[in-house]
Amino acid sequence: MSDALDLYLNDHLAGATLGSDLAKQIRDRAEGTPLGETMAEIAAEIERDRETLLELMEATGTSRNPVKQVTGWVAEKASRVKFSGAASGEPEQSLFMAVETLRLGVAGKKCLWLALQQVRSEHQELAAIDLEGLIARAAAQEGTLERERLAAGARALGAAD
Repeated sequence: MSDALDLYLNDHLAGATLGSDLAKQIRDRAEGTPLGETMAEIAAEIERDRETLLELMEATGTSRNPVKQVTGWVAEKASRVKFSGAASGEPEQSLFMAVETLRLGVAGKKCLWLALQQVRSEHQELAAIDLEGLIARAAAQEGTLERERLAAGARALGAAD
């Protein structure tokens, strides 16, 4: 594979790792609620998508970039503080921002699958990947997360002080 594609896959692996961890954070924070149930499913799907990306990288001989891995790890640890509500004292606001951030990450993941679909004929390793299914799953995740984002936003932004 090309250096540009290697770089692109590594960038998305960093994002996928952060997204998977963030989905689990939201799931754990919302445990016992309808959001927690929704996030249990989405977190599992996001992790499967991350594993698919890792399998693709292995099939193409793309090695993991240690700098991007560390950067993703640091970002995930920082997100725990930012999205916990501890720093702001506003747990509903931080949950809203966590869901919104995850929603944006899933949009980025869909962009990855769409971009790979465009170059599938140039990289035989992509033929074994169900890109159409991954695109559809990302679109469904976007829809679910958008509904949850709007509900979380209404709770966070509509609450009287």
